[in-house]
Amino acid sequence: MISPYVRRLRLAAELRALRTRAGLTHEQLAKKIGASRAQISRLENSHVPPDQDDIITILDALGVEGEQWTQLLTIAREAAERGWWESNKAMGARQPLFANLEAGATSICEYQQTFFPGLMQTAEFTRVRVAADWFHRPVGVGGEAAMNADGIVKGRAGRQRMLARPGGPMYEVIVDEVVLLRRLAPPAVLRAQLLHMVDKARTEKITVRVLPVEADIEGYAFAPSTFSIYRYADPGDPVVVGVEAVTSDVVLTGDEQVMPYLQMYDRIRAAALPEPDSLHMIAQAADRLADI
Repeated sequence: MISPYVRRLRLAAELRALRTRAGLTHEQLAKKIGASRAQISRLENSHVPPDQDDIITILDALGVEGEQWTQLLTIAREAAERGWWESNKAMGARQPLFANLEAGATSICEYQQTFFPGLMQTAEFTRVRVAADWFHRPVGVGGEAAMNADGIVKGRAGRQRMLARPGGPMYEVIVDEVVLLRRLAPPAVLRAQLLHMVDKARTEKITVRVLPVEADIEGYAFAPSTFSIYRYADPGDPVVVGVEAVTSDVVLTGDEQVMPYLQMYDRIRAAALPEPDSLHMIAQAADRLADI
């Protein structure tokens, strides 16, 4: 498994570095290979999947040879691949990006501030949230919610299978205690969701921890949103941070952008309960819903 998106980011960075070392501007390289400046810019900004013939032409123009040529062409081929999420057009506008980032990751660390993480949601909980999250749908859309839920549930299931596959990534999620307390679904659905998290943490390669509301985070730090950190086996690939907002998501890769999130996660992790205590707290939250 590889992440085409991450390989595209890697290829873009390599091409930028090669062109800079060659002392060429976008315009000069474009003229040298008979292409447009926009084409070079799109490749270097990872905006389009690469065409191998175009990459070969660029590498030849920049004098790249031998092992480096082979490596970059391999990265270009992987960057152009289509993942399983490409075939599920109904999984929503946001899920494919995270499925792409998850593909090929060796570790995923997530801080979930407001919801149960998608990688651990039950189908029933997801359906409730699709129906409830009216602000994610265009104005006037109502009856289509059930149809959208089918696609989103299928997408969640595919991502969860990829997480649990042999050789899949290590996954650690820190859930804010507020998530356990807020009534995000009917009691029976919410109770099943809570117990599902406990079961997954006990039977799969998943670590679940809870950040108590009263926890003292070093420096009184506060994470303003949910975010995930993805690491990959190839040391040349970037560490990627995905930041979730209400209706859109941001992907960060630059060291100066990523580092604050790595430091924030370390502080949150240090303040979170150990996993045994966390699972006990989640189970207690489920028990409180048993008779409602």
